[in-house]
Amino acid sequence: MKQVYLDNAATTALDPEVLAAMLPYMQTMSGNPSSLHAYGREAKVAIEKSRKSVAELLHAAPGEIFFTSGGTEGNNLALVGVVQGCNIKHIITSAIEHVSVLHVIERLTKHHSLQVHYVALHPDGEVNHQHLEELLQRYSPALVSLMHGNNEVGTINDLLQIGNLCRQHGAIFHTDAVQTLGHYWWDLATLPVDILVGSSHKFHGPKGCGMVYVRDTLSIVPQIVGGGQERTMRAGTENIAAIVGFSHALEIAQHNMAAHREHILALKKYMIALLQAAIPDITLNGASGDLSGSLYTVLSVTLPMDKANDMLLFNLDIKGVAASAGSACASGSSLQSHVIARLYPAAAAVESVLRFSFSKYNTLAEIAYVVQTLQAIVADAP
Repeated sequence: MKQVYLDNAATTALDPEVLAAMLPYMQTMSGNPSSLHAYGREAKVAIEKSRKSVAELLHAAPGEIFFTSGGTEGNNLALVGVVQGCNIKHIITSAIEHVSVLHVIERLTKHHSLQVHYVALHPDGEVNHQHLEELLQRYSPALVSLMHGNNEVGTINDLLQIGNLCRQHGAIFHTDAVQTLGHYWWDLATLPVDILVGSSHKFHGPKGCGMVYVRDTLSIVPQIVGGGQERTMRAGTENIAAIVGFSHALEIAQHNMAAHREHILALKKYMIALLQAAIPDITLNGASGDLSGSLYTVLSVTLPMDKANDMLLFNLDIKGVAASAGSACASGSSLQSHVIARLYPAAAAVESVLRFSFSKYNTLAEIAYVVQTLQAIVADAP
């Protein structure tokens, strides 16, 4: 039986080159970066070298890059830090953001005098720019929080256009780029984004390490306090090995991006063709069918099934196929996705949605096996 991993939007396999770069800081280079002796200085140099590398790759200043434990912490820091530090009275977001954004905003409204406004979406989940501009004209001062690429349906938002609207109306713009950092080119020197959040395990780096870019003109309030690490933005002894891994994984991703994109797009195109031939009436969710305009690592589909099939993922699993129904962060209590429920309520009601997400390690042969397996499962369903 084959083992096929198509849940790369949840997490990716650690690149062996990244592991090799991390190992010295897990074995022999054991100093605390805050210590003044040679061991500490060696560790500090590693962190600052990583920071400089990340900044150069993203066209940012090293002082604008802060390392965190991942995307969830980064979104918490961004949202709470801005609300506490920038006299924010309104938050503009969408109903299909990641739960690490939506739940933070929900909590903020309980403890601060804030109003939340949800921007209208196009049928594929893309932000309606006209409605966004109307909200920006009406509500100020505002924090806008809109993700770059949706982790469930693959829809991409136009950060340039959104950012320009925010600039025109004096709003602060935060974007959750967890699904797209490492998969797209960034020029933060010119892109009108004020805060950007990423996480290394989405592009073959280690789990437990992320970053927040904060434009140097913006002042936000730290959320983890107690020490001077990360220039007091994020207290706590740094995870040196993970930070080195983050930097090295981003270097590999950026330097090989064109080849990886071409390979993964070929996988996605092949899977769409096979699925449409094998399973009549299958639906592609979000912008998944747009090979040039969607998040190329994600394919979301709704199967033509008349009733719920809670065993769908289990049946794939016993055949060696790893896929998902949506975000891993929201699957602990229910398979139902708030994204699918918002965009496709009929599909959400029967839980017939699957998300396949690809990486540079997947092959065409794996895709063929998955489609053949899924076709058999659907044919046998009651």
